[in-house]
Amino acid sequence: MKYVNRISSEAHKLVMRTIKPGAYEYNAEAMFMNYCYISGGCRNVSYTCICGSGHNSSILHYGHAAAPNNKIINDGDMCLFDMGASYCGYSSDITVSFPANGKFTEKQKIIYNTVLKARNAVFNSLRPGVSWVQMHLMANEVMLNELRDNGLLRGNVQDMLCDNIASIFQPHGLGHFLGCDVHDVGGYMADTPERPTAPGLRCLRTARKLEAGMVITVEPGCYFIDALLDKALNDDVMKKYLVPDKIEEFRGFGGVRIEDDVLITEKGMENLTNVPRT
Repeated sequence: MKYVNRISSEAHKLVMRTIKPGAYEYNAEAMFMNYCYISGGCRNVSYTCICGSGHNSSILHYGHAAAPNNKIINDGDMCLFDMGASYCGYSSDITVSFPANGKFTEKQKIIYNTVLKARNAVFNSLRPGVSWVQMHLMANEVMLNELRDNGLLRGNVQDMLCDNIASIFQPHGLGHFLGCDVHDVGGYMADTPERPTAPGLRCLRTARKLEAGMVITVEPGCYFIDALLDKALNDDVMKKYLVPDKIEEFRGFGGVRIEDDVLITEKGMENLTNVPRT
């Protein structure tokens, strides 16, 4: 798993250095897959590559047969590339987000740094005995604070957490186990905590406490998905937290996700992923 993470990280860095506006999204996919095979002997990827640019970066599992990474990448687009090689049956799962032209706009800075702060907060807390549910809630709290401080939200963040405002912007769980499958087994078993039923938590792929030897992804994200924004703006509870004019400025932005593959150790964690984050 360390090896396939290293190869996948190097492949991502090649794509980040090379891709430019005017290329097709599938050019990035092909470049990634070629590097992993020709330089690392990784014949397969762990899942269908997700190479979203612009609005497509807000589509969580973009890249499937009906949306096959075939948009032209435009100047000013945010790219969200979620790709991981497989080696000897073991998976990797890495996401990078960056501006196609190499220069962050002010809006892109806000959202990228929001997600990065959430990721760093989780990293600083990962160790055996920590509840994955609490890690997810921590990431949500950090992102809500940042979105409020940057004028997209208003009100008390604890109230926002209770009213599930985070799910408007991050409609998925913080991460999943990783191993012989990209979404590996072990999330919910007979002797582990049951799946939470609360809104915003029922999408979590595990509610377990972390143990040394586990490999899990940490992948906070912030997206501007029209259907979720429209629903929230028409919901009497949710809309009181949203600043409509500011939200409209981010329509079509797409999304940012930062995903690392992490080994839980006896004393903390080891990040198996090595790609630029700042």
